[in-house]
Amino acid sequence: MTDVCPKCGQPIELCVCGEIAKESQKIRLQVTRRRFGKTVTLITGFDKNVNLNDLGKELKKRLACGGTVKNGVIELQGDHREKAKEILIKMGYKEELLDA
Repeated sequence: MTDVCPKCGQPIELCVCGEIAKESQKIRLQVTRRRFGKTVTLITGFDKNVNLNDLGKELKKRLACGGTVKNGVIELQGDHREKAKEILIKMGYKEELLDA
């Protein structure tokens, strides 16, 4: 017997909850300055269903930078707005809903 998604009731193999969540999120990418003039890219606006730890780890790996996930915000060291936007589009997020 296969596992069933608790949200939609479909088998895990057929579950589309993650894809629907990606298409409806308004994600914002912004750059701020921290102490000592360090530049940090902040990515906000993710749904509760998205695993931010895995997404943050994947972004850090692909961008070859450090960072963290705090309070629903992915923080990347350096100015990575354009590259992060391209990576999120390749991951399935809609370009129209990405605000860089």
